[in-house]
Amino acid sequence: MSKAMLVVGIILLAIITFGAINIVQNYQTGNELDYYLLRETTEAAMTDAVDVGYYRLSGLLRIDKEKFVESFVRRFSQNVANNRTYDIGFYDINETPPKVSILVKSETSAAVNGDAMSITNKIDAILESKYYKNKLITEMTRSGELDYSEVD
Repeated sequence: MSKAMLVVGIILLAIITFGAINIVQNYQTGNELDYYLLRETTEAAMTDAVDVGYYRLSGLLRIDKEKFVESFVRRFSQNVANNRTYDIGFYDINETPPKVSILVKSETSAAVNGDAMSITNKIDAILESKYYKNKLITEMTRSGELDYSEVD
């Protein structure tokens, strides 16, 4: 009888261990996937939101806030898992120079005592360009073909 109880105890211990490993793996994998999704989505949305007309006139980068938020939410919602609840917070969006701060909270499917495990990822992104002057605009302005003195 004692050997049978020992086998049952080992089986129960194995089941509990596999459950704990599954919860930890779900948390770690979810955190990594959320971070990379947040980073890639932010970069793509900032590139989509660049104001091309302003860049052509002044040679400086500027993003449109509304276009960035729309592109970010659309891209993020297309790539997330359906088994989680996500809370997206935009904390800082600067148009010039282009900078955004985003916080994404998600809850895993595992819960302990009714409290779900939450994953929080925050990213601050700045969009930069290697070009300091738009050579074409500078030459056209010097020749008198363009007058963009009112551009801020």
